Amino acid sequence: MNKFIAALAVALLALVACTSDAASPEADLPEMDVDAFVARLEMSAKPAVVNVWASWCLPCRDEAPLFTAAHAQYGDRIDFYGVAYNDNQPGAREFLAEFDLPFTHYFDFDGDALVHFGGIGVPRTYFFGPGGELAKTVNGVLTEDTLTSNIEELLGP
Repeated sequence: MNKFIAALAVALLALVACTSDAASPEADLPEMDVDAFVARLEMSAKPAVVNVWASWCLPCRDEAPLFTAAHAQYGDRIDFYGVAYNDNQPGAREFLAEFDLPFTHYFDFDGDALVHFGGIGVPRTYFFGPGGELAKTVNGVLTEDTLTSNIEELLGP
């Protein structure tokens, strides 16, 4: 029983450490803690879309409006997360303000998320089923059709 309580406490602490609302233009994005993030995905009953981007990445700028629109359409059924990779905090904040990306974002200068989930470079989008199982990875810029079809697959029939 003590092991169960300890495991529950660790999971709750990870969730609290990972919880963040969409950043305000003045606030730094919270640093990515991959272990806490994985715990959050594993504890969620909802599928998730995780987009790794950078403010200096031109293809990321092209696809950003797609994520704003997808969040508006599916945000009640899918968790959306953004991860700013190899960027700086002012650039990341400006990117979020410019594209009005209204979901939780993390700052991952060293690319810990890319190392953990696989891949290099941006943009990169991961699609997770409920419980945090990685369903698909898309390397490079997404089209609206690709994003929508992958989200629809996560949601099922």
